[in-house]
Amino acid sequence: MKLQKWGNSAAVRLPKEIIGQLGLQIGDELQTEVRGQTILIKAVKRPRYKLSDLLAEMNGDTPRIEGWEEMPDVGKEIAE
Repeated sequence: MKLQKWGNSAAVRLPKEIIGQLGLQIGDELQTEVRGQTILIKAVKRPRYKLSDLLAEMNGDTPRIEGWEEMPDVGKEIAE
């Protein structure tokens, strides 16, 4: 890897293989830490929720969405 100029900043590009091994996606948050002459880069994994799990946690006083099970999947809630 090589430190490169990116606008007024410096950047390091991560190889596709590393991104794949860590299960990262473009836009994921990373955390950095400096230990002496070492730079540690850690993936900050956010929990991923399924709509069905969130709805199952709703109490009985909360209005239910009728027919949501039959609605087409859209966006990032589609199971992979």
